[in-house]
Amino acid sequence: MAIGQAFITTRPVLIYFALTFAISWGGVLIVVGPGGFPGTREQFETLFPVAVLAMVAGPSVSGLLLTGLVSGRAGLHEFLSRLLKWRVSARWYAVALLTAPLLMMALLLAFSRLSSEFLPGIFASADKTSLVLFGLAVALAAGIFEELGWTGFATPRLRQRYSVLSTGLIVGVWWAVWHELVAFWASGTTSGALSLASLLLDPFLFLVIYRVLMVWVYDRTGSLLVAMLMHMSLTASPRILMPPAIAGGPLLIFDLAWTAAMCAIVAAVGVASGARPHEDRIAE
Repeated sequence: MAIGQAFITTRPVLIYFALTFAISWGGVLIVVGPGGFPGTREQFETLFPVAVLAMVAGPSVSGLLLTGLVSGRAGLHEFLSRLLKWRVSARWYAVALLTAPLLMMALLLAFSRLSSEFLPGIFASADKTSLVLFGLAVALAAGIFEELGWTGFATPRLRQRYSVLSTGLIVGVWWAVWHELVAFWASGTTSGALSLASLLLDPFLFLVIYRVLMVWVYDRTGSLLVAMLMHMSLTASPRILMPPAIAGGPLLIFDLAWTAAMCAIVAAVGVASGARPHEDRIAE
């Protein structure tokens, strides 16, 4: 027992990633099966909510369990204080909630002038209310349960050793790989040139650099709640705004433009951060 405890204590982040994948991927495979989601709409609608819960159980269970094992009751109390921390400057809420939807809408509207394939999904949907509610429901589950681990456990421990950029890239890459099982299954529902490649590359192009921005916001606020809201915004935005079943060349074009824009934002943030000291973790 002591040897196992020592191993976990000396390699907590590595153990977190391994346990997260084991719970998430193992749970989804048990629920759905190795062949992926079944073809009928009724079967999909039945299994999808259970599969989502199995998937997000990985980061949340791992984060809470390892916090208790590594840091004990004091660590859990500190974890709760970060979760309940809401008194931060309003501009951090604006960054968390508006970055993803505003950037996504701007890119889609710009590209839609060249091709109708990029017309935002909310514009073409016949049932806008259901689309928005579904997007918000998925975002709520993903934002809360995932960030209990990615930001609640992994990020602060990596920040003890690495910069904001390095921490964001490390967590971002693992976060993207974690999505690959779902991305692979999604590729089976589409066809055409570059379809598989676009869906497998999508988590890396869409998520990694955004995680750097998330780490920066968390570093400035110390609020796990704000990180959850930022994740929710990112998850809801494509489900509400992206064209349905976009894949192949159009998806790659969008993702590359998104990555370029996010890199520019992160670079600007880096320059601005270097020009002034840390400030307003709490709105006085």
